[in-house]
Amino acid sequence: MIQSDPIKAARRKSMSTRRVGIGARCACGEDRPQALIAGTDPIICAECKRRAEGRSIYDQHHPASKSNHDLKIPIPVNDHRAVLSEAQYEWPKATLENPDGSPLRAAAGCIRGIIDKIKYLLDELLGWIPHFLETLDEFLAARLGSHWWSDREFAERLKQES
Repeated sequence: MIQSDPIKAARRKSMSTRRVGIGARCACGEDRPQALIAGTDPIICAECKRRAEGRSIYDQHHPASKSNHDLKIPIPVNDHRAVLSEAQYEWPKATLENPDGSPLRAAAGCIRGIIDKIKYLLDELLGWIPHFLETLDEFLAARLGSHWWSDREFAERLKQES
């Protein structure tokens, strides 16, 4: 899907960054400006603040937007703020808000919501794997040589597993 307005997206990110400060980071490592709480000293993210207050670290996200469907799903608050809500800001305003209750806009919201959720899940569940595999390859090459997979014992084990 095409980003509806990259200039608005950059403006939102810039405003969030200015709100919390350039290079701001929570003690937990969270550095996405949308997840950080402005005016806190030291800076803290929404998840850490909720943990400290004994509150749930989950928000109830409306994947299709409240205007289009009642379904809510629990999402970690920092991801809700920095990923899924941000994704919805890219939707056409008429779909996000659906002021007339158009069933076509509601359907579009449902589709957009599931696409956003799938992208989120792909990134969260699979996004780390390429870097891990590349790092492991470098490690094995340094330890066992540039063609480590040709090692006879390793090749035999692979054959047995297949």
